[in-house]
Amino acid sequence: MSKIVLSAKNISKQYRLGQLGTGTISHDLNRWWHKARGKEDPYLQVGDANDRTSKGGSDYVWSLKDINFDVRQGDVLGIIGKNGAGKSTLLKILSQVTTQTTGQIKIRGRIAALLEVGTGFHPELTGRENIFLNGAILGMTKQEIKNKFDEIVNFSGVEKYIDTPVKRYSSGMMVRLGFAVAAHLEPEILIIDEVLAVGDAEFQKKCMGKIKNVAGEGRTVLFVSHNMQAMSSLCKNGILLKNGTIDEIGDINSCIKKYNGLFNDSVIGTASIKDRLERANSTGNILFNNIQAFSNGQKSWDFKYDEEIHLKFDCEVRTNSHGALFYMALLDPITTDVLTNIKVIVKEGPLQQGEKISFSIIIPSKTLRIGQFLLYFAIGDPQTQKWYDIVDSNVNLPALTITASDSDIHSNIGVFSIPYKIQINS
Repeated sequence: MSKIVLSAKNISKQYRLGQLGTGTISHDLNRWWHKARGKEDPYLQVGDANDRTSKGGSDYVWSLKDINFDVRQGDVLGIIGKNGAGKSTLLKILSQVTTQTTGQIKIRGRIAALLEVGTGFHPELTGRENIFLNGAILGMTKQEIKNKFDEIVNFSGVEKYIDTPVKRYSSGMMVRLGFAVAAHLEPEILIIDEVLAVGDAEFQKKCMGKIKNVAGEGRTVLFVSHNMQAMSSLCKNGILLKNGTIDEIGDINSCIKKYNGLFNDSVIGTASIKDRLERANSTGNILFNNIQAFSNGQKSWDFKYDEEIHLKFDCEVRTNSHGALFYMALLDPITTDVLTNIKVIVKEGPLQQGEKISFSIIIPSKTLRIGQFLLYFAIGDPQTQKWYDIVDSNVNLPALTITASDSDIHSNIGVFSIPYKIQINS
């Protein structure tokens, strides 16, 4: 059995809401007095769970609480969870960007982390200089970096700009070079956050292949993504985080199934309206308050091939508007290409503040073939000049999963089942 290269024991991380630092002299003195007597920090005994949907009663919040797991050499571990679950905080602790409040981490080997666009890059240095800087940070010699240099540049596709300061790079170029450096400088442990979503479809495919190769070479990968198809194809084991704690650990498909179940009773409109509108640059005139999927009358985002898909939408008018248009798209989970879309006016005429809008979309059985599909929903004005609200599977919703029906004895490959007529001439 392969050795354990990363071990997390009772990892917790606490933040104080509002201003940075301890905030008051009384807190500092109280902490000092407890420390001087060899006692635990009193402020570690209070605090709310990391649930962003409700207002807590404390100025302190546990972003992570009592996290325990081991990672073995060669594992590709998927870490999933809804926004605010603590995924990025955990990766920052594991990559030693920040420190845990309590607990202990044991690591064997060098770590390379790609946590956000431009991680570890000095903006004033060129791409070439940053490659050597990152290699030096990882403990590699100049000759070792030179041996990998051409391979890194070729993979990143930014050869033309390799002697340009990275502050002039686009976000996509930054991610390309960042991933190439992290993956090719041979760290024993590679940590990747959601940043690959910035790259284009071609680059994402290259990254998926490289991650598989890295694991095949006996190195270890920790991977965070909202793309469940990528998780399922890359990872064997997973961790599902919920409100800063481990909700499920083990087989990745079990974690994904439980992750999708977290959305069955969620009211998406109350938790992150500000974040949602800023991210999508929406006006907020009309908001999605609730989006549910039903399989045979039961809430679920997992469907059999021969089951009808029933999607129900509840919206609320926040600002007087004139009409509402609904847009829906199904996207490929790896490339995010639009596979199909629909656009329909769900409400005509004046809409008053406080008015409710409800409608349903039904996708007939045996239409979508086996696989996963990302969802994209938007509501806007009938002339599509502006969008009121946008939600999608990258942030707010799970993917739509289609599995084989019990009666299926053949393989349903592809994306859609198309209706057809056959005429056989004798």
